[in-house]
Amino acid sequence: MAPLPTATTEIAQFFRQWLETFAGYVREVDYASARPLFHPDVLAFGTHNDVIPGLDQWVTSQWDNVWPKTTDFRFVPDQTSILASPDGAMATVIAPWTSTGYHPDGSAFPRPGRATMVFSRHGDGWMCVHSHMSLNRGVPQASHANRPVKAW
Repeated sequence: MAPLPTATTEIAQFFRQWLETFAGYVREVDYASARPLFHPDVLAFGTHNDVIPGLDQWVTSQWDNVWPKTTDFRFVPDQTSILASPDGAMATVIAPWTSTGYHPDGSAFPRPGRATMVFSRHGDGWMCVHSHMSLNRGVPQASHANRPVKAW
């Protein structure tokens, strides 16, 4: 059997930077800056919904229920895998992430999870067309921070 179609060094570097950029927007609660990274019709799964059709619905039903309520979101680079189709048209990023959640009394807890994101080449760049981000087993789903949204 052929090995998994791992990404070239150039493509892998692009997606490692993409992850860092996106994680920064999550930490800043900056929806406006994160939006262009995703196809407007992105299909997503998340903690608060099953299939979420479209970026606008994803922002209001998932991002807005998580980003302001957590802190310290980061992907784990040394545990990230990046696959790409041989023709360079599609790529998949599999990455664990960490964050901090907050109990109702304000005490912090580790809030790790994992993500799978599928990308499609669009012109000279890439757009995420599917994202599935979920918490690890046993991690409380609710977090109670209340940070302001930087930009919608």
